[in-house]
Formats: sequence, C-alpha cells, structure tokens
Amino acid sequence: MEYEEYRALYNNLNVYSDIAKMESRGYESRLVRTLYTQKTSRDVKKRFHIVKQNSKRMLKEWKNGKTMMELAEKWRFPPVMTAMFLFLEDGASKKEFWGYINDPDKLRSDVAEELREVIEKDPVYSPAGNEEQRQRGIWGETLLQNWLNEQGIGYRTENDIRGEYEKTPDALLDEPMMFEGKKIYWVESKASFGDNTEFRYNSRRQLEPYTQIFGPGVVVYWVGKLDDLECPPDVYVQDISILEKKLERIED
Repeated sequence: MEYEEYRALYNNLNVYSDIAKMESRGYESRLVRTLYTQKTSRDVKKRFHIVKQNSKRMLKEWKNGKTMMELAEKWRFPPVMTAMFLFLEDGASKKEFWGYINDPDKLRSDVAEELREVIEKDPVYSPAGNEEQRQRGIWGETLLQNWLNEQGIGYRTENDIRGEYEKTPDALLDEPMMFEGKKIYWVESKASFGDNTEFRYNSRRQLEPYTQIFGPGVVVYWVGKLDDLECPPDVYVQDISILEKKLERIED
C-alpha cells in the first residue's frame, strides 16, 4: 500500500464506529480492524499513565452519574481500559476486574449492564477482541505453514525449537533456500500491517536478532505492508502475495 493511502485510512480510524465507515468505503475488514487495533494499542501505551493519574477524578464522575462509556469517550480511551481504571480505583484487584469482564453477572444489574456495553464497544481489549487477535495470529501461521508444506519445504516451528535459541522465528528452514535471488534461513509470520512503526518494533525485537543468530530471512505481513519500508540488512519483507511465489533449492 502506498503511504498516502495508508495515512488517510489510519487517520480516519479514531473511534469504534470508524471501522464500519472504512469498511463501507471498500476496505477489507481484516485490514481495517488490524489497523484500528494497532493504532489503539499505540495510543494506550502513550497515554496510559496520563489517564491512570486521573482515575480518582473519573471514579468521582462515575459515582455522580456519568457512564463508563461517557468517560471512555471523554478521555478518548478504550472502554475496557477505562472501566479497569474505575474498578481498580474503587478497590478491585486486576484479577477481580477481569473476572467481571468474563462474567458481568457477578455484579449488580446496573453496573453489569454498563460493563456489557463497554465490552461490546471495545474491539481491542474485550474478550472478543483478544480472541480475534489470537485467531488472526493462527490464520497467519497457518498460511505460512501451508505455503511451505505445499512446496515440500522442511522446517521447524517456534514450538519445535523453543529453548534452543534466545529468539526463534515461526519457521526455521531445515536448509537454506533461495527466495527471489536471495538466500534465506527463516520465515516469520506477522498477522499485522507492516507500517513503519510496526516494522521498526519487530526489527529491533525479533528480525535483526534472527539475522544475527540464523542469517537472512523473510518476514510476511499477511494483512498488508507499506511499499517503501526501509529494511535492515538481511531482512526481506513480503505481504500475502508471497503465496504466489516459490522457494528454490540451492544447487550443489
């Protein structure tokens, strides 16, 4: 995706209802929901402590009649996270709060009703949102493994080699292969959108260490990527179009 189109889409994903708006404009649902999740998660990291510092004030407003959703909208913060600050400030533990998220019926009816609304309108931090992200990860790893299996390429998964190395890719090839004229040793699956922020984060924490341990490799952003990502040495970036490509064995 070209940067201009990505930026316009990203900038238009600010609240929950924007997901449906962007889908109605023809953008694929998985792309829209993934970008919304990435943007929301980044904003939470930046503003977590600022909002948390106002928990006492928020709790007072809630006790005085403002709803959890009204507070979430006021502070431009995910509904479930807003509710968590309220509950923690009111004396609940994190374990108790997540227990209420999983079963609101443990609460008195009016609070339970508010919490259900919070859960329904939070596509990132709700149980359904967490499950959606988990399933997206499984979807990406399944695509990768099917692609390798169909070509008869031997590999070991992260589970197969966990503990052997400091960091492990999703697929460590049994032998180096050629991909688009480059020798590679591993393939990493990312069920996210490869924009500059995501790619820099992945490169620092995973991809560059992989090159130091194993050698060159490929990272696949199944939901899409920017066209002009600046790659560190020995890291090659692909999107779902990799499924139309093949690995080649290295001739002796």
